[in-house]
Amino acid sequence: MRVDAIAVELRPRPMWEAADLGVRLVQAHARSIWLTWAPVYGVFAVLALATVEISSWLPSLLVFWFKPWMDRSILFVLSRAVFGQETRFADLWAARRSVWGGQLFTTLLWRRLSPWRSFTQPIYQLEGQRGKARRQRRTQLLRQQRGAAGGMHFAFANIEASLAFGALALALWFAPEQLRGDVFDWFLGRGEGSDVLASLCSASVYAGVVLLLEPFYVAAGFAMYLNRRVQLEAWDIEQEFRRAF
Repeated sequence: MRVDAIAVELRPRPMWEAADLGVRLVQAHARSIWLTWAPVYGVFAVLALATVEISSWLPSLLVFWFKPWMDRSILFVLSRAVFGQETRFADLWAARRSVWGGQLFTTLLWRRLSPWRSFTQPIYQLEGQRGKARRQRRTQLLRQQRGAAGGMHFAFANIEASLAFGALALALWFAPEQLRGDVFDWFLGRGEGSDVLASLCSASVYAGVVLLLEPFYVAAGFAMYLNRRVQLEAWDIEQEFRRAF
């Protein structure tokens, strides 16, 4: 990796400050991120919502469970953004085999519920190591950082839940007072024929929250990963020397 080509100022940071750097990275490259990953996510979300006829809880579960796979597209954009490169959907499509196809089953099985998955995902997707070397690398980066990575994951999980429930609560707040009970019953699927529509509405709101929030979550973990490499490999010093000479 050409450390001198990285467009982000590298220096050892507290992990929470590194997570904030990831949020700023998304803000700086928002157009590139959403124009690239939103088409992929949109197609999947529509397919997930179409399963509401099978079971009312299935669309939300599919969106939730497949987030790590969709995160790979976001990480692809972010890995280019740190070098100051803009990304188009055509770039993602050209790299689709490595981005979408690599480690699909492990991403959706035992890694799915990892509380530090956005912190460790760059190891699996960007470093290209396998077997014992990859396990040792993961252990090295996670050493004494599980609390910070897990805390960031917990914070974003709560933000996601708050946004989803808050958006649904708006329907109750803006409903006429005499109809609030009916609206509440409708959301709970108590009304006749309302179960499918209420589930579709709730799943659509959750899918919208994921569309808005997920890039920030992935970027926070990626920035913490970069910060950890700065701590271990003194990238900040190497960056300064390469730029100077």
